[in-house]
Amino acid sequence: MFKQHGPAPLPADALAAALAPFGQSRMLPREAYVDPAVFDWEQRVIFSGWTCVGHAGDLPSAGSQKAVGSGANGVLLVRGDDDTVRAFANTCRHRGHELLACGAQTKRRGIVCPYHSWSFKLDGSLRSAPGFADSPEFDAAQFGLAELRLVNWHGWLFVDPSGEDSDFGAHVAGLEEVVSPYRPEDLTVVARHSYELATNWKVIAENYQECYHCSTIHPELSRISPPTSGENLDLDGSWMGGWMSIVDGAETMSLSGKSEGVAIAGLSDHEMRSVMYLVGFPNLLVSLHPDYVMTHLMTPLAVDRTHVECAWAFPREVAEDPGFDPSYAVDFWDLTNRQDWAACESVQRGLSSPHARPGPLAPDEDGVYQFVTRVARAYAGR
Repeated sequence: MFKQHGPAPLPADALAAALAPFGQSRMLPREAYVDPAVFDWEQRVIFSGWTCVGHAGDLPSAGSQKAVGSGANGVLLVRGDDDTVRAFANTCRHRGHELLACGAQTKRRGIVCPYHSWSFKLDGSLRSAPGFADSPEFDAAQFGLAELRLVNWHGWLFVDPSGEDSDFGAHVAGLEEVVSPYRPEDLTVVARHSYELATNWKVIAENYQECYHCSTIHPELSRISPPTSGENLDLDGSWMGGWMSIVDGAETMSLSGKSEGVAIAGLSDHEMRSVMYLVGFPNLLVSLHPDYVMTHLMTPLAVDRTHVECAWAFPREVAEDPGFDPSYAVDFWDLTNRQDWAACESVQRGLSSPHARPGPLAPDEDGVYQFVTRVARAYAGR
């Protein structure tokens, strides 16, 4: 998919340095984080392929609608009368007006353009075009909404706006046996936090891919999960990640190490004693805990600005209990998030210096190497 768009506007020698063998490689060139031209290329290429656009639970019933993204990658998600979630390009077939403002949600029996009131059925077919009823040459069948490829995978919705990316199975190759034991599609999102960060989206993903920094800025996390524990996975698809262990005597990632919920049924002994951290390239971060699943959904807004929505999902039996308090998990990760956000924003400010140069990767940053080389290959059109 990437080759037909041409390589990113970056020096070839800088990409070669990022793609060198681990232990010899360098980080991506600073332009990858600060040059608007690179950001525009990413939007046209990387974010036009399989990208997470939310959770099926965001569209709870027939008529639920949600707009995600804007411009070339703007998507309208709709749950139809047949209970199927569909994705459409967020552009009216009349004059191109957005059908729903970016980030907005609504529930209606149909899809209505707010500009000239063209209306569409929930399956995307044209229902009504005011003023055209008496036009014999007007064929409503030609003006249905442009439907996009969408996959509901374990409750997460993925859309390919370009229609040209590889098969979705190849995108998530090797992940089924990792994710399926947690049954995220059966969990209920109980809490969400939104953050807008003054940093490039890749800085956030790179930070997520290593715990080299944990002993320095995450004392609370380090008490529960040893920074040097675990190992990274070797996956065939576009995802990457690895696991870290939980110390003896702790049950989950919380300030006390105790869980106020219930364990996800059917997990193995290893899964009960560890947390799996996955990067769903390019924009979904998934943390699989013994008793909850946390996601970070990244939406790049500019080369130096990213919106992140963090969501916590728990087993239904506790999520539906009116006395359940998820703060044991939410407070822990909100604190940890904010520690990370401060670091990421500082990295962005540092990379803005014309004196910034790509640095080497430490032995504990093999996870960062996975991410950097994935991006560098995309930049190079491989």
